[in-house]
Amino acid sequence: MKPSLRRSRPFSGHIFRRTISTSPNNQENEQNFISTLNEIVRSKRSWKIALNSNISTKLKPHHVEQILLFTLDDSRLMMENSLVPEVRTLSTVLNGLIRIRWFDLVLHLFDKAVTLGVELDEYVYTAVLKSLCELKDFEKAKEMMNWVESNGSKLSIILYNVLIHGLSKGGRVWEAVEIKNSLGCKGLNADVVTYCSLILGLCKVSEFQHGRSLVDEMLGLGLVPREAVVSSVVDGLRRGGDCVAAYRLVDMVEKVGVMPNLFVYNALLNSLCKDGKLDEAESLFGRMEDKGLCPNSITYSIMIDSFCKRGKLDPALLLYNRMIDNEVELTVYPYNSLINGHCKAGKCSAAEFILNEMIDKGLIPTVVTYTSLIDGYCKEREVLKAFRLYHEMTGKGISPNTFTFTALISGFCRASMMAEASKLFDEMVKMNVTPNEVTYNVLIEGHCKYGNTARAFELLDEMVEKGLVPDTYTYRSLITGLCAKGRVSEAKEFVDDLQKQSHYLNEMCFSALLHGYCKEGRLKDALNTTDEMAEKGINMDLVCYGVLIYGTLKHHDMKYLVKILKEMHDRGLKPDEVMYTSMLDAYGKFRDFKKAFRCWDIMVSEGCIPNIVTYTVMINNLCKAGLVDKAESFYKEMLAQGLIPNQFTYSCFLDYLAGEGYMVEAKQLHDAMLKAYLANTVTYNIIIRGLCRLDQIQEAIDLLLEMKNNGISPDCISYSMIIYEFCRRGDLSGATGLWESMLTNGLKPDTVAYNLLIYGCCITGEMSKAFELRDEMIRSGLKVSHATYASLVPGT
Repeated sequence: MKPSLRRSRPFSGHIFRRTISTSPNNQENEQNFISTLNEIVRSKRSWKIALNSNISTKLKPHHVEQILLFTLDDSRLMMENSLVPEVRTLSTVLNGLIRIRWFDLVLHLFDKAVTLGVELDEYVYTAVLKSLCELKDFEKAKEMMNWVESNGSKLSIILYNVLIHGLSKGGRVWEAVEIKNSLGCKGLNADVVTYCSLILGLCKVSEFQHGRSLVDEMLGLGLVPREAVVSSVVDGLRRGGDCVAAYRLVDMVEKVGVMPNLFVYNALLNSLCKDGKLDEAESLFGRMEDKGLCPNSITYSIMIDSFCKRGKLDPALLLYNRMIDNEVELTVYPYNSLINGHCKAGKCSAAEFILNEMIDKGLIPTVVTYTSLIDGYCKEREVLKAFRLYHEMTGKGISPNTFTFTALISGFCRASMMAEASKLFDEMVKMNVTPNEVTYNVLIEGHCKYGNTARAFELLDEMVEKGLVPDTYTYRSLITGLCAKGRVSEAKEFVDDLQKQSHYLNEMCFSALLHGYCKEGRLKDALNTTDEMAEKGINMDLVCYGVLIYGTLKHHDMKYLVKILKEMHDRGLKPDEVMYTSMLDAYGKFRDFKKAFRCWDIMVSEGCIPNIVTYTVMINNLCKAGLVDKAESFYKEMLAQGLIPNQFTYSCFLDYLAGEGYMVEAKQLHDAMLKAYLANTVTYNIIIRGLCRLDQIQEAIDLLLEMKNNGISPDCISYSMIIYEFCRRGDLSGATGLWESMLTNGLKPDTVAYNLLIYGCCITGEMSKAFELRDEMIRSGLKVSHATYASLVPGT
């Protein structure tokens, strides 16, 4: 039994006969015109040709409509008069109606044709199924399909593809999949159209993995998916977060000559770069050009940005130059990436050159462009250059944003210019640019660092009032600031208050408190804090343990050191090279080299490789203990490990030789250091000290001249050591002469230098000169020490 295909509204001529909007005077001319056109269309070999003819496509819409109505009348009247049209005429008319989306009429004419016993073919069935699917009457469509199958009609895959396409497009793709799976029982094989319809349907309902599986199935059958299908699956997988699967699919379909469109390629490249799949992104970019797909400005921008973020500036610049060579449109985006990349690499001058090149090419920099440069210069501590760019930017009418101000405020804080930082913050607020958490954190840290904790806490209150949420970075800065001022107990109260208010504090906040305790020698309080951390589930990290080790070593508490090391071991943590170096230094200073060597062996056995600092610490302590042979052994081992000794390493031996009076050997070593560009003011001072101990004052004075000739400037210590020797001998004339030489060379005497010359004046009876020096010392802003008064007033 044939299913009824009639819609709720029965067919009648007035449904599709439309009134032609013409004036009465022109109506007769219009009808004549339509009749003439109709005759022309009838003369065509088929209705399809008539619809596609140049005549009909150039007519007004209502003219075409009238011609179609005349033609439809022929078939409709023929059937209403019980005359049977041939099947070719019927299928042509039905498919023509589909072209103009008159689906109801298709169903009406089909019902009439069946009633009259018109011979039906696959084209007629196709038209009817298309109409039902377009009307989203899928149940009737499936009934229709069952009816056709039950009539024993020989059907091809085309008819099933129509139904599969309709269901897939209408969101009922799983029903379509079932039909596809049943094709084998009907002796049919799914073709490219079948698969493409299903895959697009699966993508429509976000079933991208199933879509990819069908693509795999297609390729296994030797079928090649269309570009639009591949693009949909690739983009869906990408948006679903499976960039690797998307990349592999592209790799697979490329082998059969199919490529996604450029939009999808660009999107996939961008996602691969964001996900850190950089090798895949580079490979995909290279294959694009090999396959003849020309990268556009977006493609190049994505790759340039990826290279810049990874610090690969040379490949980024090569791509930029290729853009120019290939005459690809240049936009602000690749320039912003290049500028930001160079700034992050510490190459702000090169970044500014790129900015000028960008302007020369007629592109207008954005706030992002300038902010990258401002931030870069601030991190290089070139805050004045950053401030110049800020004025250049605002002068061009480009408004700074929160990130611009924050970068510049951070730069001022790093440069100890807190007044300028505060002023810029006020300017930011006046310009209605809203500070964020980072802005406040930067200012709070700056004020804490330079001792103004009161202002830091004011900013904290202001931050909360504005609805911003302080974080562990905020709290750590405040805790550190209080501890730095010796207000550790207040810092502990602050921590307790925060915890009562359920604010989260991490190990960095507690490490700041631990450092405060250790600095004051309150190791018991520090260890109590670690217990508190454990109770709250906050794990001690290497930084926290490093602070504790620093405290125990500073206060020579080896008992606590052993306890801390055991606790670290129990928690599976191992000291790093910094901790081991600190312990080695402490043992060395206690002259407990047995424990130092044992600690060294443990360090090496744990796989912690000693560095140049570690070796130098050992050599320094061994030299100071007079164990120079053992120090030399460490020096040779250092060389064998491929480590190059620096000026500090050699200074250890130099200090030993000069201290023991081996001045010939000391000078030979120093000359070698001078040739290797390792000599400096400190190393010269070691030689000067050694000469002064041996009363070789003239040789020491000669070294001051040698220093200047070698481009090394003597400092206050260099002069003070020789001045002291003159004073000790009672040679005030020689001492004052050297003092004047020091002042002439632009050096400002420190407290020690003043005290030495005052001492010299006092022992030679020049008390008025001594008091003059004391007054001069006070005027210079130096504090008069106990040593000063001890010289001026004996017995104090």
